[in-house]
Amino acid sequence: MDSLKPLQEQLEKVILDPRYHDPLVLVKAIRNGLVYGTKVRFPHALVMVFLFRSGTLREKLWLIFKATRQHAMNLAKFALLYKSSMLALKSLNGGKEESVHTFLAGLFGGYWVFGHGRSARSSVNQQIVIYVFARVALALAKLAVQPPGDNSLIGGSYGGHGGKGWLGLNEKQLDLVRRNSWPVFASVSWASVMWLFRHYPETLQPSLRSSMTYIYDNAEKWEDARSFLWHNK
Repeated sequence: MDSLKPLQEQLEKVILDPRYHDPLVLVKAIRNGLVYGTKVRFPHALVMVFLFRSGTLREKLWLIFKATRQHAMNLAKFALLYKSSMLALKSLNGGKEESVHTFLAGLFGGYWVFGHGRSARSSVNQQIVIYVFARVALALAKLAVQPPGDNSLIGGSYGGHGGKGWLGLNEKQLDLVRRNSWPVFASVSWASVMWLFRHYPETLQPSLRSSMTYIYDNAEKWEDARSFLWHNK
């Protein structure tokens, strides 16, 4: 152990050097995304697969591994894109952070991780995005001035529109909506939740706020090698 002490001291010297703070924030954001995604998805996948999926033990373990890997990797990739976008936008703005930066960074990360490519519509991705959207909707409701009375949907009757649907779109327009609705939905959901977390964190549901603090806020904080690599400060 004594032979490793000089190496540890050198590592901590680099970690605590202010010159390397910004790139190390990205490293820790990736680490936090991987750890949190694994902690959240593994027990959930374990229970759901063994309760509701058929197949051999090996097949079930593979499903658990795939779901856990995707959840962890996606949170890590989003954390990297979000944090790097925030640093880039701040740098382009003369070192000053603006309110819109969080929305733009969340929009960028949300599109590339959760709204783009074949994996965007996987069950794991859809669960994450819908969870985020639901929390955004609840948070915005707290910010909005709501009229008194019953706000439930009423008059839910649907008439015919010549086969074009309620919006009256033709087939070409409908195809455009189908291809772009999920990327837009995923991107805006993530952009909104990152903006809310930055400026109105008290409006977010406590467990979501706690998870986002773990991944994004704690990526900025460490005091030694242990709190950088192993435990958050």
